[in-house]
Amino acid sequence: MNIDVSGSDAYACDAYGHLFETIMNDVGKAILIDKAKIVLQPEVPLFIFSVRLVNEPTNKVISDAASIRQDGMDTHLSISDEKYAPEILSQLWRKYSRDRVEQQTRFDLIVYGGKEEEIQDLQISSGEEAKKEIIGALWRAMPEGIKNRHNISEGNVITIVATEEIMTPEQKAQGMEVHKSMGVDD
Repeated sequence: MNIDVSGSDAYACDAYGHLFETIMNDVGKAILIDKAKIVLQPEVPLFIFSVRLVNEPTNKVISDAASIRQDGMDTHLSISDEKYAPEILSQLWRKYSRDRVEQQTRFDLIVYGGKEEEIQDLQISSGEEAKKEIIGALWRAMPEGIKNRHNISEGNVITIVATEEIMTPEQKAQGMEVHKSMGVDD
């Protein structure tokens, strides 16, 4: 992840760049971020956090996170991305009931009477949920006490403009400039 931090205090910029990277790693979002631009103006106060994601978050279905194979009347699943395991199990229980879903191991499931073509397209994560998680991670990285926040999200770029005071149109415009500088993919 490439991080560009600008502000009036070089030491604070360097320290905040390291802090931002640590927080994104701790919450598991660093691998999703291609580059980040942070503007620190505590004297205003104004903080702008903008990230360009590697890919725009999209809806995920079971076939994105598990191998699926039909065996007679039953369907076998082998979960390859463990972060989706709870949601896969929940969706299968919702559609087929707990009685028809057997969890053989942590990542191996059998759906009795399940059809591969139905199971593979069950949604387990939406792109909007993923964006909300990234926005939440950005909020955690911001200084405490920030009251007013304005989110901008287009394509694979998410920007948050934040201040402790009333947000002015000029501050929103400055945030939009940073947002556009990140190279929005539409």
